[in-house]
Amino acid sequence: MRFILASGSPRRRDLLAKAGYAFEVHEAEAEEWPPGKYPFRKLCTANAALKARDIAARYPEGVVLGADTMVGLDGEAMGKPRNIVEATGMLERLSGRVHEVCTGVCLCHGEEEHAFFEVTWVRFHELGEEVIKDYMERVHVMDKAGGYAIQEHGEMLVDKIEGSYENVVGLPIGRVKEELQRIGIQPGGRREG
Repeated sequence: MRFILASGSPRRRDLLAKAGYAFEVHEAEAEEWPPGKYPFRKLCTANAALKARDIAARYPEGVVLGADTMVGLDGEAMGKPRNIVEATGMLERLSGRVHEVCTGVCLCHGEEEHAFFEVTWVRFHELGEEVIKDYMERVHVMDKAGGYAIQEHGEMLVDKIEGSYENVVGLPIGRVKEELQRIGIQPGGRREG
């Protein structure tokens, strides 16, 4: 059965590849809903569905996985920063606080569609101006929700996580495996795309 990832995210590709899946990559062109359109957790799932449907319309015989990861603080969604000033502001707001990382996932197969989300709680250290500056010199933060990537020097920022580490990276791989197994997609074979 053809398995397609509707995302250009190298992090999602790596997580699926490490889990042993053979898949193709076709980046969705659907325009995502902006923060504020829906409540935070619903927004992640809605955007994942937009991506999955976009690719499923082109490849109806395949199983398509769309995903969207966002950082939430006090119920407000933080997407990807538009510039360095915004990225700095995001890290300043997250400093010393607990936030949630939500990944919405949507699987489309023919007429069937199954969407879900997973939440991981992340607590940051108190971040001084120098730490934020140093972090942003080391990590390209512009394509990262909340202005950070846990897998890239996350030890500089993160005090503790509660839940799936992979979810913070961009895909709750444990839950994804369960859902793919129900459809008949198993790890094995070689990766394509």
